[in-house]
Amino acid sequence: MPLRVGIDLVKADTIAEALAEHGERYLRRVYTDAEIAQCGGPDGAPDPLRLAARFAAKEAAMKVLRPGDAAVPWAAIEVVRDATGIPQLTLHGPAAALAAAAGLTEFALSLTHEDAYAAAVVVGT
Repeated sequence: MPLRVGIDLVKADTIAEALAEHGERYLRRVYTDAEIAQCGGPDGAPDPLRLAARFAAKEAAMKVLRPGDAAVPWAAIEVVRDATGIPQLTLHGPAAALAAAAGLTEFALSLTHEDAYAAAVVVGT
């Protein structure tokens, strides 16, 4: 059984700049509807720090999947909270196909953010 680990760190300002420059187009290219809904701030606007944590998870998952030259859209890797609030990783389309080809069937995800940074760790088995 394979064991793979990926980690990533993202500065929230990077996400804030992408939002300022590309707005809705950026959101729809990178995040799913569920991710956008779960990352709203108190005013309803997307929270760059929460989005940064999701982006870090997507990058960490890519390191686990090792896509090489395969095209994997960002939205094919989804982070949503389950009914108890625990973040879960869900793979769609090409991301799911890469996982299956590698024999990866289970994923664990940990997210954290503090001040201006967000980080994620993904373990796949």
